[in-house]
Amino acid sequence: MTTAAGRLPTDSPGSPGAPPAPAGGPAGDGPTEDEPVVGVRVRVPATSANLGPGFDAYGLALAYYDDLEVTLRRRGLSVHVEGGEPVSEGEDNLVVRSIRATFDALGRPQPGLAVRCVNRIPHGRGLGSSAAAIVAGVAAAWALDPAGFLADGAGQPKAAAGALDRAAALRVATAIEGHPDNVGAALFGGFTVAWTGPDGAAVHRAQPVADLRPVAFVPSARTSTADSRGRLPERLAHADAAFSAGRAGLLALALTGAVAGSSTDGPARPPELRPADPRAPGARPAGLRPLDAPARARLLLTATEDRLHQPYRLPMAPESAGLVERLRAAGVAAVLSGSGPTVLALAVGGEQAATAVAVPAPGFAVLPLAVDRDGARVTPLALG
Repeated sequence: MTTAAGRLPTDSPGSPGAPPAPAGGPAGDGPTEDEPVVGVRVRVPATSANLGPGFDAYGLALAYYDDLEVTLRRRGLSVHVEGGEPVSEGEDNLVVRSIRATFDALGRPQPGLAVRCVNRIPHGRGLGSSAAAIVAGVAAAWALDPAGFLADGAGQPKAAAGALDRAAALRVATAIEGHPDNVGAALFGGFTVAWTGPDGAAVHRAQPVADLRPVAFVPSARTSTADSRGRLPERLAHADAAFSAGRAGLLALALTGAVAGSSTDGPARPPELRPADPRAPGARPAGLRPLDAPARARLLLTATEDRLHQPYRLPMAPESAGLVERLRAAGVAAVLSGSGPTVLALAVGGEQAATAVAVPAPGFAVLPLAVDRDGARVTPLALG
């Protein structure tokens, strides 16, 4: 259901799973008769960062997409944007800047470009719209060969499976975005943990459990990540840091683990844990059993508690704060998505997802979603 105030651009072309419409922009954007068509199509998911205690590290890719088509030209630039909110159609467009930066990073020449964007991810709501634009541009540039195109028009896209070096692309995207959490999830899909080491940004990807059912509650109001970060304290109490570290570790297990031995998933007496029988490789230790949906939901409710950033950000968005409280009171793990103001519910199974959707959310567009498990996808653009 969608409130009028929170309506999102999901009309054709724009349903989350719909393919992009045929390429082409305003008159005059197409190739000349003697110019070959060389281009790629990129689809990039929305992302939710932090997920409560995983501040600046955790990301989850969501099945809600922006689409991009990039065609090489010998000169000039045309940018055509559909859906979403007004954005630049010049060289300062974030997609174009990301394409140019990637060509520079790879030592490739700068060709002319025809760029077509179909934007669905709302801007300034905490769903990774800037990360999607950056990753789309980086992935498109990675797949294209402007040197071959400018030399003889034969620079065919290198968009076969595996052609995108995601680890290297992450470093380029992070240099543009400034932090790796959203771009990591957009590139790799699934649940990601990002960090910066001696060699730059890095990501570990894990597969979320199959019955995870995210629900995004998107308000019409926007927020600035920079302004939101300005509300965070420079120092935290050691007890608060320890609290959030424990919850962050628990959250990673609750989102991805198929086996549990938690004292919250059964009787009050914790299960007795014994070493696994070394004669039975892969055997489950005594007392551990698969985590059912209600037990995982309870674990996620605890695991999404946070003292690092949400206590300082939620007062800036009282409607979001109230919705988080109502969802959690209904037993649904709910957090700010990124810096907000979108609220993300991490429901387990269809029944709990329905419970989340039924929670009153005036002024919010309610989007039941799936987890995107593929990340950015690049295919050659075939035009007749």
